[in-house]
Amino acid sequence: MKFIADFHIHSHFSRATSKTLTPEHLDYHAGLKGIKIVGTGDFTHSGWLVELKEKTEPDGNGLFKLKKEYRLDSPFGDNETRFLLTAEISNIYKRGDKVRKVHNVVLAPGFEEAEKISRLRSRKKRIIS
Repeated sequence: MKFIADFHIHSHFSRATSKTLTPEHLDYHAGLKGIKIVGTGDFTHSGWLVELKEKTEPDGNGLFKLKKEYRLDSPFGDNETRFLLTAEISNIYKRGDKVRKVHNVVLAPGFEEAEKISRLRSRKKRIIS
């Protein structure tokens, strides 16, 4: 099976992003572009995680879909967009006099795992931003 996916995206809680980066708009625009799976991004942000829990539901295949009451009217009918819980973890450190930055996109199979990752990360680093 072939499909188009975008796993690295941010939410409206992320710095310098559009306030319309909501599940409804991500679903709508993915449908327009033919993207079948969208990473949710930013699951380490507690506000975003609450919003995702409210607006999505499991599709039975390990992914999530937008609940019908949140869907925006699309010229192409119902979107088949699915969401995968993702977050970007930035590791910034110094080696000698140079700053190094490594960004990892983390995929979680469900909300319980996303919350566990967030708890583990929050013990060591500031994760809200």
